[in-house]
Amino acid sequence: MIQILAVTSENKRVLERDLDNFETHKYKWWWIDFNKPTEEEIDKLKSVLNFHPLAIEDCIQGQQRSKMDYYDDFSLVITHTVGELKYNQHEIGFFLGEHFIVTFPLTDLAEVNLVWNNLIKQEKMDNWDEFRVFYEIFDKVVDNFFPIIYHLEEEINVVEENPHHLGMDILLDQLFDLRHELLKLRHTINPIRDLLYRILNSHHLVGIHGRREYFMDIYDHLLKLSEMVDSNRDVTNDIRDNFISINSYQQNQVIQILTVITSIFAPLTFIAGIYGMNFTYMPELKWHYGYFIVIGLMIVLTIMMILWFRKKGWF
Repeated sequence: MIQILAVTSENKRVLERDLDNFETHKYKWWWIDFNKPTEEEIDKLKSVLNFHPLAIEDCIQGQQRSKMDYYDDFSLVITHTVGELKYNQHEIGFFLGEHFIVTFPLTDLAEVNLVWNNLIKQEKMDNWDEFRVFYEIFDKVVDNFFPIIYHLEEEINVVEENPHHLGMDILLDQLFDLRHELLKLRHTINPIRDLLYRILNSHHLVGIHGRREYFMDIYDHLLKLSEMVDSNRDVTNDIRDNFISINSYQQNQVIQILTVITSIFAPLTFIAGIYGMNFTYMPELKWHYGYFIVIGLMIVLTIMMILWFRKKGWF
């Protein structure tokens, strides 16, 4: 669906539907939103709006890195937002030119719809232009990352505190899943941060200069998001190392106990082996109290070894 919002020189809002007969020269500025466009509607980017084929290809191809390209009469900005379902990326393209903006999301995005619905409710359009629309959408795209990271932080805390007393293998699986999600967020946020830095220092987007402080605020948010992602990845590193250390310590404790038990039974096995041999001429075999003496020797030897291991701190 194609939505058209135009503003006259008297700052009056006009909503259009027919892009083929849309007379752009009659308006002060205009915004066209390609909301989940069909193939026929996508063709209008070239046939009606006369955008460069490479720019159109970048928009419809998907899987683009956040970037900005300059053309003769417009600039193409591609960025990403993140959905709630497994934090999957959604791409959105902006065609920015003199007195116009065209948004091209491949899916129905709440960020674009919020700005559109807010704009059509405005009584006065004096403070709005194409760069105000660009700022509002971009700001909501960036703000969308904060609740996602806060949610991941809560899940990290749950893994660290382990209130359900889950096993170490389950906790490590959950931790590696969280690290994977954080990595996906970093691969999304950092390119957007670099993109906005280019936008702030661009000489082509002159309209940005009048709202530089607003875009700087978004850039600060992106810096904070990037730091939060890196910080949470560091926390997961520490938790992972702690889990591995605890697991190694527990294994060492088990091995130590088994070693102590083996050490205690080694001399007892030796004594039992000596007197278990079937030689005929063994003087101790004829002793009347030989059995009780050997058993007593084993008991005394066991007690002495246990006391010695305890003194050494092994038991």
